Amino acid sequence: MDGALMLALHLEAWGQAPVFREVADPEPTGSQLLLRVDAAGLCRSDLHVMDSSASAFDYDLPLTLGHEVAGTVVAAGPTAETSWVGTGVVVHGIWSCGRCRNCLRGRENYCRELVRRPDGRLAPIGNGLGYPGGLAELMLVPSSDVLVPIGTLAPHSAAPLADAALTAYHAIRTNSDLIDSRSVVVVIGVGGLGHLALQILRSFGVAHIIAVETRPEAHGLAASSGAHECHDTVADARERVADLGGADLVLDFVGAPGTTEPASELLTSGGRVVVIGTAGGRLVVGKDVGLVNGWQVSAPFWGTREDLRAVVALARDGVLHAEVTTFPFTDALDAYAQLRAGSITGRAVLDMTVTQGPTKETRQ
Repeated sequence: MDGALMLALHLEAWGQAPVFREVADPEPTGSQLLLRVDAAGLCRSDLHVMDSSASAFDYDLPLTLGHEVAGTVVAAGPTAETSWVGTGVVVHGIWSCGRCRNCLRGRENYCRELVRRPDGRLAPIGNGLGYPGGLAELMLVPSSDVLVPIGTLAPHSAAPLADAALTAYHAIRTNSDLIDSRSVVVVIGVGGLGHLALQILRSFGVAHIIAVETRPEAHGLAASSGAHECHDTVADARERVADLGGADLVLDFVGAPGTTEPASELLTSGGRVVVIGTAGGRLVVGKDVGLVNGWQVSAPFWGTREDLRAVVALARDGVLHAEVTTFPFTDALDAYAQLRAGSITGRAVLDMTVTQGPTKETRQ
């Protein structure tokens, strides 16, 4: 591979759009494995990184974006596991230390090394978030520890499992004590994560799944993903939720001021609000603020490697299916523009095998 060049999408300056560059092919050393990137999902977190300043992230620029990656192992470093070569995989985007108390508990998504620096900047997390990511023809991973085989799954279907499905699954799994055939669960936001959360809840046998989505065009996706009904706003859903005795669990995939605060008003006794979205919503908590007895609020982050294995298994069994719009790699900037405009239903995925024009995969 000496002297060979590949195409990569680089963030070269904070607050500016990324640009395509030709860069040298990476070569694996030590325990590293080299992937041919077959598909890469696009996420609103990418937009957040682009729009930020150097005071927010302790990341070196230029940075290759892309933290939802499916690919094929094509080469191995001298001490890496060569048996992985030729395997189709999805990448766990949290490259944890493996040594801290959270990692040793199997909670590597809360690795104590992946924290804010003393100056307030966020430390590198993994591919596309501090380390070179998957918006490139090739990508290095530190070892096979961050890989999960995808079997016969198509890469463009597998890529969204790395974040969209993983984050949704983790938020649900960690509240599984409230999930059974009697549960009332509200899902706010039927986008890239929310439509997968609906499918996961359906697979868990939840009796009443109520979706909230402002975009009328996404109501059909809500229904096909498992929602029993869909309302335009939290306020619109309030009466119906009250008729059902209140919500045991509210999953807020928007996290905006207009969703997070009123979400608490939907809860039944002992219910929980789980805030996954990062659109600036705030919820004041305290014994005297009028919330129901025994309320809880959480803001989980991503998911564990075991969670990723679980969502891959669900997808391979046909239980979980990401609704995706695919774009060729060279249309990545247009795909990001559509993502920013909110015009993509489901998840946007760059398919390295597609050379022209967006394609739409519809639910069977």
